[in-house]
Amino acid sequence: MPTDALFRRMQQSGRQVRIEFEGRSLNVPADISLAAALLLHDIGHTRESAVNGRPGAPYCMMGVCFECLMEVDGQANAQACLIEVADGMSVRRQRGARDLMIDPQPDQEVVDE
Repeated sequence: MPTDALFRRMQQSGRQVRIEFEGRSLNVPADISLAAALLLHDIGHTRESAVNGRPGAPYCMMGVCFECLMEVDGQANAQACLIEVADGMSVRRQRGARDLMIDPQPDQEVVDE
């Protein structure tokens, strides 16, 4: 079965945006995911495992595998494959585990019945 009809390059607007990857300025196509933009620049890995430090990189490109976790604009645990690039975006590899930001619940008054 020929597969040529199944795969074709997406049309892009030709517009570029500038992002910062670990202090390095990159020009990337607009209207694509952060993971795709970084793969275009061959950055290697996007994260390091919290368990053993193993490098990980975008794999499924649809938000299932979590191999593309990165720190985006200071927010950890961001899935790069689900985020569209934006001009001025600051991106860093995620190294190890990140704390979850849990909003403390206000003290609840206990009512005796």
